[in-house]
Amino acid sequence: MKTTLSVLSAAMLAATLTIIPVASQAAIPQVVDGQAMPSLAPMLERTTPAVVSVAVTGTQVSKQRVPDVFRYFFGPNAPQEQIQERPFRGLGSGVIIDAQKGYIVTNNHVIEGADDIQIGLDDGREVKAKLIGTDSESDIALLQIEAKNLVAINSSNSDDLRVGDFAVAIGNPFGLGQTVTSGIVSALGRSGLGIEMLENFIQTDAAINSGNSGGALVNLNGELIGINTAIVAPGGGNVGIGFAIPANMVKNLVTQIAEHGEVRRGLLGISGRDLDRQLAQGFGLDTQHGGFVNEVAAGSAAEKAGIKPGDIIVSVDGRAIKTFQELRAKVATMGAGAKVELGLIRDGDKQTVKVTLGEANQTTETAAGAVHPMLQGATLENASRGVEITEVAKGSPAAMNGLQKGDVIIGINRTGVKDLKTLKALLKDQQGAVALKIMRDTNMLYLVLR
Repeated sequence: MKTTLSVLSAAMLAATLTIIPVASQAAIPQVVDGQAMPSLAPMLERTTPAVVSVAVTGTQVSKQRVPDVFRYFFGPNAPQEQIQERPFRGLGSGVIIDAQKGYIVTNNHVIEGADDIQIGLDDGREVKAKLIGTDSESDIALLQIEAKNLVAINSSNSDDLRVGDFAVAIGNPFGLGQTVTSGIVSALGRSGLGIEMLENFIQTDAAINSGNSGGALVNLNGELIGINTAIVAPGGGNVGIGFAIPANMVKNLVTQIAEHGEVRRGLLGISGRDLDRQLAQGFGLDTQHGGFVNEVAAGSAAEKAGIKPGDIIVSVDGRAIKTFQELRAKVATMGAGAKVELGLIRDGDKQTVKVTLGEANQTTETAAGAVHPMLQGATLENASRGVEITEVAKGSPAAMNGLQKGDVIIGINRTGVKDLKTLKALLKDQQGAVALKIMRDTNMLYLVLR
């Protein structure tokens, strides 16, 4: 039987629910032979107010090729493609992590492309949310609301998790309202699934379904251990294999987003691969866990710390790693300037090295909605005159808005733009139409994004 991976997207919420009544059963007694029965209710009464529903609306832009038979009647200048705009709605979950500042963390795919984000609180209030920033590679987004009497969830040290620890998932599956399910931690350090660019998932058998995305995975103390993100769903529903982003990764990411409005990735400066059986045998090792270093970049943080090609990295800050992908995910979410202790094996001997992570190159990035939804599909790079568009994907929102390769953005409305950081800051709180001041060759023009 073929198994498919399914991200918990809003699209799946359209699935029809069949509700089947069941025969009533006797309730489990609260006291047996004078002994109180265990219950999760006290913990959940403290925790569930910190888990919210997230409702989004927006417009999806798509292009369809115009049939040749129609183009024939309109001549050679007839458009080859037709632009279609479709409104969409989506539902997901979120977790309040700071009651004073009103910070809520959710998944990027829950709010991606949204024009309006509404938060439903546990006490029945509904509040409009502001998007602070996102990280599409790890699927994390940070929102902010203005409301009183909020309840935040405390975060655990997810590095302390063990397979077999109890786990409780809280979210808003299928838009039914807040729902709680329980299970255990089934596996740790899951990667290579092709769900996200950076993967280091907690796997759990606590029931997770569409709409649980962005919800909380907590321990029996009510502490956050992860943000529910994806499921294996051959038939579109829960089969007991769900994935959550570890709380420590989430904390590192949202700290950067809150401070800078974006993630400033730590850079180790190596390329490598997983340590498989053949490599382990070749190096005389009795383990297949770790990341094999193929190459060390000149001048990188890894080179400065003395890491060499052929080294096998087996731990990060004293915590064992299983794969190169797990190493990559942990390093990339720590942030530039973070100090890390790496355990490695060299020539059969175990060593530790201390590394101060560099900063990943931020001069070039794909907008992908992080700068402005209407710039999605444009590759932006800092230039001496402003921000240069070095590539425009065919059929993307950027192309449909008239942007071309070689255009240089030098202003937003009446304010000048000197670099990507300035561009992001100016567009961050913009609503409605935005006028881009463009230099194209030697000509200046304005393009209006709506």
